[in-house]
Amino acid sequence: MTTPSHPVHPGPPPHDPPGPGTAPHARRTPPGRAGVREHAPDGPTSRPRPLLPRPARSEEERDDGVVRSVAELVARVRDGGYGPDPRGERIALAFTTAQAVRHEGRAGGYRNEVLSLRLAAAVGSCAVEPGTLPATALDEVVGASVADLLDHPLRPVRIAALDAYLAHVRPHTPAHGARSYPLPAGGSLDRSRARARAVVDLLPRHGPRRVLVVGVVNSLLEQLRRRGIDYLPCDLKGGATEWGEPLHTDALALLEECDAVLASGMTLGNGTFQPLLDHAAATAKPLVMFAQTGSAVLPRFLGAGVSAISAEPYPFFWLDGGPGVIHRYGGPL
Repeated sequence: MTTPSHPVHPGPPPHDPPGPGTAPHARRTPPGRAGVREHAPDGPTSRPRPLLPRPARSEEERDDGVVRSVAELVARVRDGGYGPDPRGERIALAFTTAQAVRHEGRAGGYRNEVLSLRLAAAVGSCAVEPGTLPATALDEVVGASVADLLDHPLRPVRIAALDAYLAHVRPHTPAHGARSYPLPAGGSLDRSRARARAVVDLLPRHGPRRVLVVGVVNSLLEQLRRRGIDYLPCDLKGGATEWGEPLHTDALALLEECDAVLASGMTLGNGTFQPLLDHAAATAKPLVMFAQTGSAVLPRFLGAGVSAISAEPYPFFWLDGGPGVIHRYGGPL
């Protein structure tokens, strides 16, 4: 979420402008119903709901090993499909990470806040809208079992707990399909651009013509511009990109206008991941996820609509200037 950033004020392009002739313009559409935002936890107008009872699965769904919804993934975790009983796995540590950023050369800044839960050596995370996490949330989750937290009334807690469990039992290693990608040491903007290259490289090599970007990160848009790829930028908060292009607020209304999707893992945290997954599965469009939120959750959806993932578990690239690593799944080799 990741954390993905959304611009605060429109303005001129960053220091290194896109190459000549490769600066597409986002299409304008009137704002519609609520869309997808990078950091959109459940708030007063969107109260989180406890997970529904475990869905019934057909024989085909049970046999092919593919999960097609978060609810089904949670059911498999509860059933022991990934190993240890979550009733016996307890969260030892809970913490939040908050930051404010305004990169040199950028016209606007952004804020991030992330809830993280530690299970043994693994950390699971979910971004939240800054300032909206209840003050009692951390005290409520420490010492609780993963099974209990999967029923927590706050969706970010549920996603962070699921992420921590899956990071514990399915770490980002080659044995589980991950390919490590080193991020160089350097400034925050340099590292953001390096990560953006790694994410955009996961799109098909012979490239989509127009990409729906769900959860706007200016460095990602910059990469698309450099490669001559048109895009539709979408963020619930609205506003404009670094290049003054209006941000759409309804991602779902634009799905028919793109031939690939780049989406933030925060769609897990605001409950809008499922429509993107269903659309990609039904149309075979590439769906590339870039994830600090749910970095261990999203690899479970490879083959069910997700075509590639850039997974970035805690600690995130923006926390320090040293070398780091992200983990890529799927996409071109």
